[in-house]
Amino acid sequence: MSGTETATLAGGCFWCLEALYKDLRGVVSVVPGYSGGHMPHPTYEEVCSGRTGHAECVQIEFDPAEISYRDLLGVFFAVHDPTTPNRQGHDVGAQYRSVIFCHTKEQLEIAGDVLSTLERDPSWEGGGVVTEVVPFEAFYPAEPYHRDYFAKNPQQGYCRVVIAPKVAKFKKRFPGRIAVPR
Repeated sequence: MSGTETATLAGGCFWCLEALYKDLRGVVSVVPGYSGGHMPHPTYEEVCSGRTGHAECVQIEFDPAEISYRDLLGVFFAVHDPTTPNRQGHDVGAQYRSVIFCHTKEQLEIAGDVLSTLERDPSWEGGGVVTEVVPFEAFYPAEPYHRDYFAKNPQQGYCRVVIAPKVAKFKKRFPGRIAVPR
């Protein structure tokens, strides 16, 4: 699709981020994968070991005529805790860190501006924002069984206990941003 842009975001489990962003109006596709490390083409098991330097992330293709990069980041900061280094809930390790991988200079500027605004927000007192903002280098798609994981495994324990409540909270908080099912 011409006229689309790419965003790459890490904020904990990629199953959670994929489930949220795929229902967002203006998002064309969401691919779970790995970025930010030193090992080319890592496997899930290698990333989980913590030795690759990669974070679980999603790569989002979006239509900027329908949703801005700034709005994507607004959702990002609403759906994960950017104050906990190397963890999201019970998921612990550097592979679960909060990172914005910027594809362009404009994305870098927007991310810096959004972070600056967050850091001045008194609701983040007690836990400073630890989200990294780094230039995008490479993205490695996760193995096929990770694609649409929540949609394919809604009764799996992690999906029921962790992802489903996040999706419900997301839909309640952003009702006007939910896409019509494709």
